[in-house]
Amino acid sequence: MTNESQTYRTLQTELRRAVLSGFVGLLLCASLLFITTTAENTLLYLSASVMLWLLVWHQSNNRLHLNRANTSAALQSDLGPANCMTLGRGWLIAATGGFLLIPDVLATHPVLLWIAAALYSVAAIFDRVDGYLARRSQRTSLLGAELDTVFDALGLLIAPVLALQHGKIHASYLLVSVAYYLFVVGIKVRERNHKPVYALPPSVLRRTLAGFQMGYVAVVLWPPFRAEITVLAGFGFMVPLLIGFTVDWLLVSGRLQRRPQRYAMLQQVTHNALLPVLRLMLPLSAWLIVSDGFPVTPALFMPITGLFIIGVSLMLLGLAGRAGAVAVLMLLAWAGPAPDDSIAVVFCLFASITILLLGCGRFSAWQADDDWVNRQDGA
Repeated sequence: MTNESQTYRTLQTELRRAVLSGFVGLLLCASLLFITTTAENTLLYLSASVMLWLLVWHQSNNRLHLNRANTSAALQSDLGPANCMTLGRGWLIAATGGFLLIPDVLATHPVLLWIAAALYSVAAIFDRVDGYLARRSQRTSLLGAELDTVFDALGLLIAPVLALQHGKIHASYLLVSVAYYLFVVGIKVRERNHKPVYALPPSVLRRTLAGFQMGYVAVVLWPPFRAEITVLAGFGFMVPLLIGFTVDWLLVSGRLQRRPQRYAMLQQVTHNALLPVLRLMLPLSAWLIVSDGFPVTPALFMPITGLFIIGVSLMLLGLAGRAGAVAVLMLLAWAGPAPDDSIAVVFCLFASITILLLGCGRFSAWQADDDWVNRQDGA
């Protein structure tokens, strides 16, 4: 037996142990659920979560041969902390997915929806942390890169369906859930038909848009955020990603030639004109919203109004504007006026989403949050 074969078998053993630990964790979750609800609902949860965990195992096992730094490097002898955390993300998604078969139970036991939101939120946070661990420990691998993409797609399939069951997103947002799978299938069909598949140019924006989808879905699952805002916000997050997938498909299929000068010009117009204009218009919409008043108790009115004004001011000045956008979006979703009653709310919502996704653009005072969003931690 060669050294690589022995290493591969060692990796399979390590993966099996991790999977068995995952089964134990799901059994513990099911036991806690049994205390809250019936045996039938517990079995439904367990069956769905176990099937998803088996899928995580299958996807991981099929890629164990990629546990190497590059195609010419030797197979790494263990999974390492970063890949173990990525597996943990897969487990969290499986544990979240178990709730898909018992939506009525979550409706009658709100604490369970809080738990589901917490599970997926931790999975979304781990998406950033596992890459940091891999780079800091100098243990980046082809396995980690592939599993990261696979589990991102799985999470964006499971969590939006759960959010849809509870009325927190529009059904059209599921296009985000299937976009990756349609893209992969399309490439495989072209390869099978011996049609050329062109390499995608690197794009920071592509990774940023995908990351913010997970953040959006994680937030909307939390019960305090109102559906009338989260459903509307979904269109602001969904449309740019779907446009990106469409452009990427035109590129890989050769229907669209990459023209760096044209892309650079579009980027300059957005950076130098669109984003600054949006920022200048925000104070008017904020003034209209504050004039109408936040529908909250008197004790909360001043703190919420103050935080809202601070968030809008950060965007206007370009002073950590993305952080300001997060604050404004969460305040609108939690305590803002109904969008049906105010066009200012709709404008403020979509302007804040645009700034969150693209940054503040030119004439910004301090854009350190842009650097954090775009960089690879630990590199």
